[in-house]
Amino acid sequence: MTTEERLIDLEIRLSRQDDLVDTLNTTVYRQQKKIDELEALCTAMIGRIQELAINASQRNAVIDERPPHY
Repeated sequence: MTTEERLIDLEIRLSRQDDLVDTLNTTVYRQQKKIDELEALCTAMIGRIQELAINASQRNAVIDERPPHY
């Protein structure tokens, strides 16, 4: 291989690696965006579950009370 052929081969490899790095960066960005969305959803679900648990415990307290006519 001549020096010119080797240089061309290296340039081709570099351009392919640049393309691969760009593709991987895009993939990582999309995955991080999705992870952030899922974390926000989990946080919202935890809040909602806690709210429902509080409401359920308050309802049980009211249900267990004797009616005023007893």
